[in-house]
Amino acid sequence: MSVGQTIRHKTQAFKGRITERIGRTTRNRRLQREGRTDRVSGNLKQSGDKAKDAFRP
Repeated sequence: MSVGQTIRHKTQAFKGRITERIGRTTRNRRLQREGRTDRVSGNLKQSGDKAKDAFRP
């Protein structure tokens, strides 16, 4: 995949990690859920990109 997409997915995962920690610190469950969703989504997208690159000739 392109470098731009890779950076975008890593940024999404990082943003999710930060949001989840802020939610945990402030005891805000909504922020925790949003952060977890962003983190997992970013990680899945990164995994998908790696799989696509592995099967590319």
